[in-house]
Amino acid sequence: QVQLVESGGGLVQAGGSLRLSCAASGRTFSIYVMGWFRQAPGKERELVATVNWSDDRTYYLDPVKGRFTISRDNAKNTVYLQMNSLKPDDTAVYYCYARGSPGNDYWGQGTQVTVSS
Repeated sequence: QVQLVESGGGLVQAGGSLRLSCAASGRTFSIYVMGWFRQAPGKERELVATVNWSDDRTYYLDPVKGRFTISRDNAKNTVYLQMNSLKPDDTAVYYCYARGSPGNDYWGQGTQVTVSS
């Protein structure tokens, strides 16, 4: 099993920045990708960004490209999501996600991000 603990959400004005952190513990050696999903009220959960543990390849949802940056710290088993130029449409609960072999998915508890206009 892998446990994920998120931190860093909060309330920010449009144009501001926040950094989310997600620390993994447990069977972290099995992880090969980590990332962030988000879910706004009344909407489906959507994949925001991922980073591959082996080669650092990243993926970003189109609306966040150029504004969000995902990064990782292997020594701390932690992944970060730096969010700049935040918009009200970014308001959502953000969930940390990890996939570990053999195909197990793990989720954090979620952290609220609210962007005021």
